[in-house]
Amino acid sequence: MLSDTSRPVVEATLPVVGEHIGEIAKRFYAHMFAEKPELLDGLFNRGNQAEGRQQQALAGSVAAFAGFLVNQPGELPDHLLARISHKHVSLGLRPEQYKIVHDHLMWAIGDVLGDAVTPEVAAAWDEVYWLMANALINQERAMYTAADLTPESVWSTWRVTEKIQETADVVTFVVEPVDGGTMKPALPGQYVSLKALMPDGVHQPRQYSLTRADDGLTRQFSVKRVHGRPTPDGEVSNLLHAKVNVGDEVVLSAPFGEVVLRETGRPVVFASAGIGITPMAGMISHLVQSSAVRPVTLLHADKSAESFALREQVRADLAQLPDASLTTWFSEPAPAGQEDARQFSGAMDLAAFELPTDADYYLCGPLGFMQATRSTLIARGIPAQDIQYEVFGPDLWLAAPQ
Repeated sequence: MLSDTSRPVVEATLPVVGEHIGEIAKRFYAHMFAEKPELLDGLFNRGNQAEGRQQQALAGSVAAFAGFLVNQPGELPDHLLARISHKHVSLGLRPEQYKIVHDHLMWAIGDVLGDAVTPEVAAAWDEVYWLMANALINQERAMYTAADLTPESVWSTWRVTEKIQETADVVTFVVEPVDGGTMKPALPGQYVSLKALMPDGVHQPRQYSLTRADDGLTRQFSVKRVHGRPTPDGEVSNLLHAKVNVGDEVVLSAPFGEVVLRETGRPVVFASAGIGITPMAGMISHLVQSSAVRPVTLLHADKSAESFALREQVRADLAQLPDASLTTWFSEPAPAGQEDARQFSGAMDLAAFELPTDADYYLCGPLGFMQATRSTLIARGIPAQDIQYEVFGPDLWLAAPQ
């Protein structure tokens, strides 16, 4: 909670800071990386930097947190903090690195707003930052402790045992620990960070959902190759597709991610598009492994049957469940004999689709797809608390101004 001294200052300056927060974030990252280039080695995703997504996410998160402090002083944005904390712990972020971020962020605020940043304004926003930072540090410390990990021991080396070409642009890797040990199993829906050594000597992290139920002995994740983007955005996926083969080693984090399958016994509905099938495949695999009897509905949209990654795996898994169904929407018709039992053309349309009301819903796919799907579900009377979604990369939706 903000102090009585800072609250009116933050409330008064929130509009102007919010108006300029995008530029503040841009200047912040440029200044920090100029002073601390080592942070780009293994911690920050330079693809997100090149696309501007990380700057947008930071700006929106700080503004959203400040808005909570002003407008809902008795609450904290737990969902926002949890999503950030899981990403940070999967990268081995250390508490002392928050001081580095603080110093460069406060510099950027002063650089952008100039004389408007009086000592009182600086002190108030300093308090906002440390309230958010300390909330994250505390959450992350608890997560490290619960997993019996430190920022350094988050990482371990795994050997590729299978490389499966799912589609023209999606490859699945099956890996095992090089030391032959057993790892703590992931929760269904979680992801791992992969740290790849790039040709210029810089390590780059990326997160990949686990696509099969995890037994701690092997892990499976799928990678979609990124085309037609600036080199940093697709550099890791293209390297994995072209250079990493059976017998090679990869460095992975312990599994994290707050969007996990709830063990409620209620019906469960998965709605995905494109590579958004990956966390759904992991959750469905877990349901099979645990001999679940709850009704399961998978709704998936894709360009075509051929581009539907993990299609055979999820179809086989759904066939093992006592009450499960698959409905697909393809932009291009499936070849004869390859149609799903319930298949439609075009974009996913749930407006008239029969849906259970007492169910857990999970969404994953492009942001526009998830926003449209969630809006349809809300309009159909599905409670917001029953809808979870997974975003690949910085969560620009959660951090957007409400």
